[in-house]
Amino acid sequence: MNKFNWLMKACGVLMLWGTVAVALPAQTFTTLHSFDVTDGANPYSGLVQATDGNFYGTTANGGANNFGTVFKIASSGNLTTLHSFDETDGAYPYSGLVQGTNGDLYGTTYSAGAHDHGTVFKITPSGTLTTLYNFCSQSKCSDGACPYAGLLQGADGNFYGTTGLGGTAELGTVFKITPSGTLTILHSFDGTDGYYADGPLVQSTGGNFYGTTEFGGIYSSGNAFKITPSGTLTTLYNFCSQSNCPDGARANGLVQGTDGNFYGTTQYRGANDQGTVFKITPSGTLTTLYNFCSQSKCSDGAFPLAPLVQTTDGNFFGTTSSGGNNAHGTVFTITLSGTLTTLYNFCSLSNCSDGSFH
Repeated sequence: MNKFNWLMKACGVLMLWGTVAVALPAQTFTTLHSFDVTDGANPYSGLVQATDGNFYGTTANGGANNFGTVFKIASSGNLTTLHSFDETDGAYPYSGLVQGTNGDLYGTTYSAGAHDHGTVFKITPSGTLTTLYNFCSQSKCSDGACPYAGLLQGADGNFYGTTGLGGTAELGTVFKITPSGTLTILHSFDGTDGYYADGPLVQSTGGNFYGTTEFGGIYSSGNAFKITPSGTLTTLYNFCSQSNCPDGARANGLVQGTDGNFYGTTQYRGANDQGTVFKITPSGTLTTLYNFCSQSKCSDGAFPLAPLVQTTDGNFFGTTSSGGNNAHGTVFTITLSGTLTTLYNFCSLSNCSDGSFH
């Protein structure tokens, strides 16, 4: 399944999973808001809860100009559109937001802006948007182009991210940008070390950054990498390095668990060719924890397209874009040892009013 095709087909709903600390059968699902295009469409990324208690996010499409929005939503479901992109300030914010230590929210747009190759922006909780950087400002887009992933604020106060394209080899970059908008390219991918790094970066407790690429590497199936704050990149693992790719292909980014290891999902391959959940140590030893479509008719889900999140109980939560009892995707939880439980099957309500990832 192509990520961009899936994005355009996705039904726009915001969800809330309740009482996640209790026994799994007691899980409940509540739709907080259904987008109607005028207030946005295709909320591709997750939400961030700001210090004011509200949640903030983006839609990749819709809004006043159909180029995407930034919105605020209360836990009660009351949604406010803070900004509608108009191309001059960017378009198609596929990524989510991060709240800086100054209280403002930061994000990226994939396209448009001054050079039609995306932007980095800042927006206040009240909705005042400032473009901090327009990609492709340098010759041949050596400064990067088309950022698909969101930003991470590092321990030094600067923001770090990736672009899917541009750079010296036109295969994407890792960059640093100051809160005021000064951008530095830390690394340009050349294919041998992967390309199209569209997953979010994570900073480890040791200060280095970790991430994944969707393509390239030794086996053309992407890799996991480490990069220092000064820009020294090390490939930790090349996906599909095992015969028939039981280790998966095209990873979606990493999250560091409380045990110090990194966890993530692959979109494809694995034992059943429907994606995996994996663990990788900081030194690069990979263990496949789960192969999707291990149950009859893929009732356990298939093709995960997003990173995992670890909750306070130590388990990880994630979603699949397909499979499940209704073939429209699932929400799942998985333990550190690899026991997976499906929490919810999308399209369980009439007309898929609860959403669909298919």
